Amino acid sequence: MEPLALRHAPGLLGAGDEATFEYMPGRPPTWDLPGMERYIESLLSLEHHLALVLIDKETDTPIGSSSYADIRDEHRGLEIGYTWISPAYRGGVANAEMKRLMLGHVFETDVFDSGPAIRVMLKTDELNTRSQRAIENIGAKREGVLRNHLVMPDGRIRHSAVYSITIEDWPEVRAGIDDRLSGHNP
Repeated sequence: MEPLALRHAPGLLGAGDEATFEYMPGRPPTWDLPGMERYIESLLSLEHHLALVLIDKETDTPIGSSSYADIRDEHRGLEIGYTWISPAYRGGVANAEMKRLMLGHVFETDVFDSGPAIRVMLKTDELNTRSQRAIENIGAKREGVLRNHLVMPDGRIRHSAVYSITIEDWPEVRAGIDDRLSGHNP
């Protein structure tokens, strides 16, 4: 994982397709290089937000992205969101590896002035059952649904399923992810 930059646009364009963003309120306005560049620029312009790109180490190719969002220093909390992974990498270990890196960073280092994160939130479209299973598979706890949470680009009203991991949950979540990544829990 590394900070997202405009130079990643060609690789990210090749990693996904328009269907990848079906459940996401933010998406490239057009499915071409200028559209991906505008999408990246929009992520980079958000306040309290750090956009990252997921790189396949073997091919040095971007395969998706995720962000630390809604970063709230005074509450030592943030959201991990805006996540998408190339369809070719779904169902493998890419999401678990990405979440292990991101969660480990915020729970195991002093990312805030007063210490590590105490809560990470994850949200997804209530219709996106694949994403919900992926979030549950990393050990996040479902908290509920934000009804009429967002208006999607096509005008549909989105309900968002909300999950969290707290610093108290982290040791068990970390062990579960580590077991999965070591092959003990495929």
